[in-house]
Amino acid sequence: MFEVDERLDPVLWGVAWMIGHWEGTGRGHMPGGDEFAYSVTVDFSENGGNYLTYVMQWFETDDEGHPTRSLGMEAGFWRPQADGAVEVVIAQPEGVAEVYIGQIKGATVEMRTDVVARTVTAGVEASGGHRLYGNVESDLMFAYDRGTASHELQPYLWARLARR
Repeated sequence: MFEVDERLDPVLWGVAWMIGHWEGTGRGHMPGGDEFAYSVTVDFSENGGNYLTYVMQWFETDDEGHPTRSLGMEAGFWRPQADGAVEVVIAQPEGVAEVYIGQIKGATVEMRTDVVARTVTAGVEASGGHRLYGNVESDLMFAYDRGTASHELQPYLWARLARR
């Protein structure tokens, strides 16, 4: 369990359960490619403002499950609204930036891309995304579907993480 800091901006109460450091494992599927296993860390934090900062990193693992090399990373800002809506801005070092619009319902957040921007040299031609985050038995579960210029929206990353 967790306690909500009484100084937390009230607009963050719907996502307060996400604040903290999370670690776990997941599976992924590159659009048009193979399925893979990975380890993942996710950090949600607040600094007194009306938003959360977010960093997710995922890693290839060895046979014992230890991270061996980075597979990807993203960082951004979660901006909950008083009406239960949420706006999320996420940037990835592969040259992709996504703006999501979604809804907070209890301990679940579901969102879809409103805007996807890519640099000229982006490592992937991302065209859209759908994400689902939920608190299941005190764990953070997420699913991230991604579309590309050559593949329809399809499962990309999914995982279960424990608070550490």
